[in-house]
Amino acid sequence: MRGSALLKTPLRIEGQYKRPTNDTLVRAVRAPYAETTTIRNGQATIERNGKARSFSLARAPELQGLQASFGAMLAGDRTQLERYYTIDASGTRQAWTLRLSPRDRALAAKVRDIVLRGRGAELRCIETRPVKGDLQRTLLASAARSAHGTTDAAALAALCTAQ
Repeated sequence: MRGSALLKTPLRIEGQYKRPTNDTLVRAVRAPYAETTTIRNGQATIERNGKARSFSLARAPELQGLQASFGAMLAGDRTQLERYYTIDASGTRQAWTLRLSPRDRALAAKVRDIVLRGRGAELRCIETRPVKGDLQRTLLASAARSAHGTTDAAALAALCTAQ
């Protein structure tokens, strides 16, 4: 979910993340358009409308950090996660927050922090705060299911922090 002063309502993108191998992260968007982004081997490939373009992750350090952090989180590898981020965990098992602050200068120049929110074993929300621009919020699992049909920005934000 992405907000902007230029939009009347937040841009709502629906899809899923996949991790088919340890070194691959795929973001498949289904609506409001179809697009697949694959991050692998230091490259990002974006496919849309039958056309693909690729670029080095050196041009987009936030994507490299995203791939590394997803992989480390899914593997439960705190050491790997700490290579890329300073970690601040708070809350309880039933209502937890994990704040990841980038260690890498290039990433920190683009991303202030990434905040993960969840309950139990469920990751419900990822909030990415860019250095410039608006907060990007990704609702997952039960939070995403609860968002169906909701267009109010405040209500969608509340789903991220609801416990």
